[in-house]
Amino acid sequence: MPGAAAVLRMELIGLSGIVERNAYIIKRYVMWELAFFVWTLANTLTIVFIAKGLDASKFDVNRITTVLVIGALIWSYLGMVFELLIEMVQWERWEGTIEYTFMAPLSRPMHLIGTGLFAVIYGIVRTVILWFVIRQFVVFDLPHANYGATLVILAIASVSFIGIGMMTAVLPLISPEKGVQLGFIAQGVLLVVSGVYYKVDVLPHWMQWMSVVSPATYALRGIRAAIIDGAPLSSLWGDIWPLIVIGVVAIPVGLRIFKIGEQYAKRHGKLKRSG
Repeated sequence: MPGAAAVLRMELIGLSGIVERNAYIIKRYVMWELAFFVWTLANTLTIVFIAKGLDASKFDVNRITTVLVIGALIWSYLGMVFELLIEMVQWERWEGTIEYTFMAPLSRPMHLIGTGLFAVIYGIVRTVILWFVIRQFVVFDLPHANYGATLVILAIASVSFIGIGMMTAVLPLISPEKGVQLGFIAQGVLLVVSGVYYKVDVLPHWMQWMSVVSPATYALRGIRAAIIDGAPLSSLWGDIWPLIVIGVVAIPVGLRIFKIGEQYAKRHGKLKRSG
């Protein structure tokens, strides 16, 4: 029997293999990724130019523009983490490798965490590039921005979204035809209730209750305070602790849901389908 250190070493090797494998998948579909990047850029710039079109004598255009850009960028990042966990399952169906992945000598938690880790890395790189491209079109005045606090909140939020992504990643397993679309519907619901482009206060009261369980709500509020107002990390605890709680709950729940979905797919022969 191998010792604990040997088992851990093998798991970490497998985790790095998952990250590398996913990088090759992105490379294979790089033109599609470029097309979706242009689509994201166009949507973000549309939102920015709406803010720029406001009457400067009646509104703080710089603040409104910054609020909207932060919402678009953070949602692009968190949405990428969310989507890649869903799409990796679907891509493996197209490639016909999903059964081989499930038979690999790697625990399911390491498999999913590895996929989530790659999604975080890829999402950060993509968001940074998007930010620099947007800066060529719009000049922002951010004299008090606290980027350190922003990175801390983003890191904690990423854990929460990996957990939620695990839950939705099961959908392509149990429904090869419509699973990915259902995942995007779940993402759209989070978009509506999380205050990406507006305060959650404007939502109907019953929808405000839904925003409480969305990690994006706290991530956006905390990051906006850090960048626009320069809020220190100590004053953002009210947004940090819910993210920690959601992450602690979402990861094990996501792993459990995925395991149940995997068992269901295997019993009903759904892994053999590549469509």
